[in-house]
Amino acid sequence: MDPQRLVHMANQIGAFFSAEPDRAVALNGIAGHLKRFWDPRMRSQILACVDEHGGEGLTDLVAEAIRRHRDTLAT
Repeated sequence: MDPQRLVHMANQIGAFFSAEPDRAVALNGIAGHLKRFWDPRMRSQILACVDEHGGEGLTDLVAEAIRRHRDTLAT
C-alpha cells in the first residue's frame, strides 16, 4: 500500500483519539486500533515510515503511539 495513504489513515485514527483527555489512553487506543484492524504488512510499513523517515507526515500523537508501542505493533 502507498505509504502516504497509510500515513493519512493513521492520522485519521489519531484525530479520533485526540479528543481523549488522557494522553496515555489516546496512545493506547491508537496502537490498539492499528494492531486490531491493520494487517501485519500495513503495520510493518508504518513502522518503517517512523524508523526510516522519522514519521514524516504523522501527527505527533500518532508518531508517539507508534514509537511507544513498537514491539506490540511489530508482531
